[in-house]
Amino acid sequence: MSQLERVQEELEALEAIFMDDISIIYNERGCVDLVKSVIFPSTANEVDKQYVCVTLEVKLPEDYPDSKPIIALKSPRGLDDSTIDHLHNEIQKKCDEYLGQPVIYELIELIRENLTESNLPTCQCAVCLYGFSDGDSFTKTQCFHYFHNYCLANHLIITGKHFKEEQEKLPAWKRSTKAFQATCPVCRDAIYCDVDELKTALPPRELDDAQKFEVTHDLKVLQQKMQQLFNYQKSKGGIIDIEAEENKLLLITNSNDSQVADDSVDPGPSLANNIAPPLSNGLQTRHQRHYSKYTSNR
Repeated sequence: MSQLERVQEELEALEAIFMDDISIIYNERGCVDLVKSVIFPSTANEVDKQYVCVTLEVKLPEDYPDSKPIIALKSPRGLDDSTIDHLHNEIQKKCDEYLGQPVIYELIELIRENLTESNLPTCQCAVCLYGFSDGDSFTKTQCFHYFHNYCLANHLIITGKHFKEEQEKLPAWKRSTKAFQATCPVCRDAIYCDVDELKTALPPRELDDAQKFEVTHDLKVLQQKMQQLFNYQKSKGGIIDIEAEENKLLLITNSNDSQVADDSVDPGPSLANNIAPPLSNGLQTRHQRHYSKYTSNR
């Protein structure tokens, strides 16, 4: 069996097994350029319990499978850097083990097993910046970002209140006709959550166990330095006062006032100097005759 036939047979088997979960991209010559698959943990088809995922991209060299494919893990969700590094190491070991043999299926299953074992998000909550512990109530948004229910509820309540306050500041004709839309704190995609249900959750454990914040001497020194810098920038006009900018008025005068102002404006020394008196004998130079004709026409 030729090398091309071996690759084609592997790809046909992958399409038969994973169907729509795998995509094969061909280049202009009709050769396979990239094999791509979004991998989730095994949860017995319970999608709501799939808290992590990652996209596997496999680029096949011309002499694959006799040489190792080029592997990339894209768009990890719920996975921290240490977990991604561990996956990369395991993938390289698997590629070395299967050198000369089809390996894409083995890579997909390897990643799926690792995701199943670490189905709890290993990233941080983007609101409180604490991790997720066993027993914490958390939410996976439609965009695969993770937040403690307690933190997300507080975030949505505050942003909704801010939206309402900003709308009340505007005149009626400038107010938005759309209701407040909750968005993801990370990517700003629209999310749909029951805030009343979220706010019943307890605070995350790490937040409860966290040391009470105290203003240290170093922080006070930093605050003083930043205050001095702020005052310096303000004195140089580098700080924009938003309220002052909004309260600026535009003065408009009517046309009659502007006409009166134009008539009362002195023509200036340059124009006055050009008005030369006639010669003593009543004759004028060519320049004087031209200027007299110009002023009479006006």
